[in-house]
Amino acid sequence: MLTLDDIIQNALREDIHTGDLTTQAVVPEPRAATARLVAKEALTVAGISVAARVFSLLDPAIVFEACCHDGQVLEKGAVMARMSGDAAQLLQGERVALNLLQRMSGIATLTSCYVQAVKGTKARIVDTRKTTPGLRVLEKYAVRVGGGINHRTGLYDGILIKENHIAAAGGITEAIRRARAYIPHTLKIEIETETVEQVQEALTAGADIIMLDNMDCDTMRQCVGLISGKALVEASGGVNLATVRAIAETGVDIISVGALTHSPRAMDISMLLD
Repeated sequence: MLTLDDIIQNALREDIHTGDLTTQAVVPEPRAATARLVAKEALTVAGISVAARVFSLLDPAIVFEACCHDGQVLEKGAVMARMSGDAAQLLQGERVALNLLQRMSGIATLTSCYVQAVKGTKARIVDTRKTTPGLRVLEKYAVRVGGGINHRTGLYDGILIKENHIAAAGGITEAIRRARAYIPHTLKIEIETETVEQVQEALTAGADIIMLDNMDCDTMRQCVGLISGKALVEASGGVNLATVRAIAETGVDIISVGALTHSPRAMDISMLLD
């Protein structure tokens, strides 16, 4: 998995490449400058230390003073950080720092909205693998900052038998049997279901977690009653801020929301040179 420095260095190489033509032309000589990162709208902060690392990798002499912390809710106009250093280095780091900070804060802000929407129920909001390639570690961190919980990180750390696995194995029962024979006792088996009949088969076959995929709330409620605590119940598909409360009230344990990481709106944050 890529480390934070790998992610940032790749982003800087992508942006600067052989040189920042604009800055080289307009600011050819070293010049001391100060700058601020400003929230242009209310948001939940995620990634302030990531932004700091962008500038420190560009120039260790840059001083980055965070004025907030991850998880903090800011109002429009709040100063998120103050920086001082060479103007050219600040300008070259601006876009990469903002891209990461804006996206991560967008994820945390959206996740917080979902968490608040199900408050008072037992349902937990979790993410999915629908992340930006190369940024998964940052995006899943932002979900946690927003109050959500991470699902499996990748294909390597959890068993989730989906419809194509079921088709390839020849059925739910056989897929679970094969998975159980393959994995150590420390891992749980989750399986995707689409009907009440599939839920019953998954339960009989010994699934630890049963995903109810794209079911209406009445069917989900029926399945929760059928499972009756014998397995964890995850709801997936058709989840948005308008539907998540009703889904939570069916009694499911987990609600997975792909939108947290595949379609959050980047928060409006600016860097202003003083």
